Amino acid sequence: MVPPLVSTIDAQLPMDAATIGLLGMLPTAAFAVFGFLTPYVIRWASLEWLAVGAMVVSTVGQVLRVFAPTTALFLVLSVVSLAGLGAGNVLLPPLVKKYFPTKVGLMTAIYVTALSVGTALPAQLAVPVADATSWQLSLVLWAGVSTVALLPWLGVLASGRTPATAVAKPAAGTGPAVVVHGAGGSKAPAPKMNLWRSPVAWGLTFMFGCTSLNTYSMFAWLPEILTEAGLDRGSAGSMLALFAALGLPMSLLIPLLAAKMANPFPVVLVMLGCFVAGYLGLLLAPATLTWLWVVLAGLGPGTFPLSLLLINHRTRTHVGAGALSGFSQGMGYALACSGPLLFGLLHQASGGWTLPFVFLFATLVLLGAGAFIICRPRMLEDDFKPAAAA
Repeated sequence: MVPPLVSTIDAQLPMDAATIGLLGMLPTAAFAVFGFLTPYVIRWASLEWLAVGAMVVSTVGQVLRVFAPTTALFLVLSVVSLAGLGAGNVLLPPLVKKYFPTKVGLMTAIYVTALSVGTALPAQLAVPVADATSWQLSLVLWAGVSTVALLPWLGVLASGRTPATAVAKPAAGTGPAVVVHGAGGSKAPAPKMNLWRSPVAWGLTFMFGCTSLNTYSMFAWLPEILTEAGLDRGSAGSMLALFAALGLPMSLLIPLLAAKMANPFPVVLVMLGCFVAGYLGLLLAPATLTWLWVVLAGLGPGTFPLSLLLINHRTRTHVGAGALSGFSQGMGYALACSGPLLFGLLHQASGGWTLPFVFLFATLVLLGAGAFIICRPRMLEDDFKPAAAA
């Protein structure tokens, strides 16, 4: 919600080009760092307490930064706010698995759709609210939303009624351990997990990361591609809005569809086909049937909600889901950060759009390879079974 208000904030807190660029990179960088760290904290605190803590941290950061007397402190408190959001991104999948184990597809569709609305609404309302009041009120307004979201979880903690799940302590030097429940409710020994060695974890990382990389690259560069092709700025902006709007129906439909499939890789192939067709259109004939190429390219990121669904469909417990969520989102967002930058550097170096799109096509290959691995009906915990048991 900060980028639309940069010109207004600049009157009180000076922001040069480097600062604006840093603001643009902060969300994905913070999501990467704090998303990766969150599963390690799950060792010492429950998901519920962590969810409450994440919302409190985010709220405090949002409130305090509007009182920041310097640009540097504003940036620091923005990181604090984003830290809570990054942790929340990781905590949502295991919370869904813990509280709604038989309705993972439906609940994933609901919360990913809510994320899409929560991304679009502040961007739409930030400027009108700031014009009517002040940029400080426009920013702090969303802390109230975080506070409202916090109340039900405080009620859960106060009641003490949470689904009971036994969790083994992880061995030193490994990722978070999980409990594998055998037939008849018996408990198998918790396998030691090092997600750096897990094909399942890396498969999801490449699927999630390359999806985000392509999405952020289009958000950053689609208007430039279209204006260079001859469209006016208003039309290019409308096409970007169309690209973004397609995320809403995909967030709702893809989890509901894929939840019924043992192996949803055919869904991935359709999304990859949309990506490729849309990119080819934008590269070869961007000023002709522009809406069609944008729609096709906008359908491709349907692999994003599918990635979040697979966090739960490829783990046996909510602790395993937390470990997989943190690793794939932390590493995935780190990978995604490079997308807009490399796309721009390749455009600057070549003077055209062919080389940047070749780069995106290469990332789609990685996306498909990762999806092929994670879509197979194999659980994360299976990567750490003792050899004898396997």
